Amino acid sequence: MARDSKNQVAPAIASSWETSKDGLTYTFHLNKNMTFSNGDKLDAEDVAWSINELIAKGYHDADALAAVSKVEAKDADTAVITLKTPNSNLLWTLTGRAGLVFDKDAKYDLKTQAVGSGPYTVAKFVENSSITLKANEKYWGKNKAKTPTVVVKYLADDNAAVNALKSGDVQVLAPITENLAEPFKSDSAKYTVKAGNGTDKFVLGFNNASGSKLADKRIRQAIRYAINHKELIASRGGADKALGGPIPSLDPGYEDLTNLYPYDQNKAKSLMAEAGYSTDKPLQLTLTYANIYGTELGDQLRSQLKPLGIDLKVNVVEFSTWLQDVYTNHTFDISLVDHNESHDFASWTDPTYYFGYDNKNVTKLYNEGVAATSDKERDAKFAAAAKLVSEDAPADWLFNYRITTATAKGVEGFPFDLNQTVLPLYNVTYTK
Repeated sequence: MARDSKNQVAPAIASSWETSKDGLTYTFHLNKNMTFSNGDKLDAEDVAWSINELIAKGYHDADALAAVSKVEAKDADTAVITLKTPNSNLLWTLTGRAGLVFDKDAKYDLKTQAVGSGPYTVAKFVENSSITLKANEKYWGKNKAKTPTVVVKYLADDNAAVNALKSGDVQVLAPITENLAEPFKSDSAKYTVKAGNGTDKFVLGFNNASGSKLADKRIRQAIRYAINHKELIASRGGADKALGGPIPSLDPGYEDLTNLYPYDQNKAKSLMAEAGYSTDKPLQLTLTYANIYGTELGDQLRSQLKPLGIDLKVNVVEFSTWLQDVYTNHTFDISLVDHNESHDFASWTDPTYYFGYDNKNVTKLYNEGVAATSDKERDAKFAAAAKLVSEDAPADWLFNYRITTATAKGVEGFPFDLNQTVLPLYNVTYTK
């Protein structure tokens, strides 16, 4: 399966599929005459072997297929997945690692090589540097590569990346911050700058565990009322979107929840006073986050929370330190992370996750959504669960980060939406 630019499930190796009324049997009809890039035939046997191998070996995302009872090839062009219990996330799960189809007979170095079935092949891979893609001459599908060679480079330094686009060393730069993109925006004759939709959620997570300073709901609510999201977004260039809850607009169950905690300093001060704090008697809290996010957000939050009686210490650390102290040991008050994964609501149903959030009604609604046999029912359950989470204020969702991309004149067909998650390049062309 594949994902389209709206994060919806789309055909790939399977051209179509059906689901039984009880939600337990998925029948996939495969494209005919498919081959891998090495010329080997690709059929339902490869599909069944790949998924069964993932489950048996416990590879990445195997846990997402816990409901699978069996995977089998009904015939060369038909694969059937049977579930123990319904799982409305199955199709989307198969658009990721769990749905990759491998050639079981191929011999190659999986660390540096790939034998796939798409419009491109991996010609060269240099770790932490680049990957060179060549058009697959044996590609069987309709989406044949329009550009013979595409090099995807990794540039860790923002200024080096900007200079690479300016010099013509690269023709596309993604992501680029809105502020760094300004010179390219002002030179529209040579460049196109556009923000695309994605599922990144900048989450200001609170430690909800019993005994934590933020176990008091009034304090969590006060923080949410005190944050001026428009100001935060504007300071970053204005491309990001307000997000009032744990589900972004491209995920099932999304509902605009920004009205639950609108910016209201008076209400924030009142809640803090109820909890026993004021500017004369401030609450000491520490915000701990990784240095990959810079210092500006921390400084802004410190300033925004000060008037209601919160003395916020900002502790910017190495990512490895954040992983140990916050994610693993849960020794923190407030944290900040870009949770960029799609369909990741399940973390709000896990009390052992670093948020320490536990609401059995949320878990019940989410599980009912997973067990739903229609998208409508699933979305309604997920939306209800997300609203409960947001009302409980176990975190604040600062914004839905939107990826800004800059392209040189002459580039056509490059995807702007979700390009940090899925990157279909077959339609990309460049004319000098």
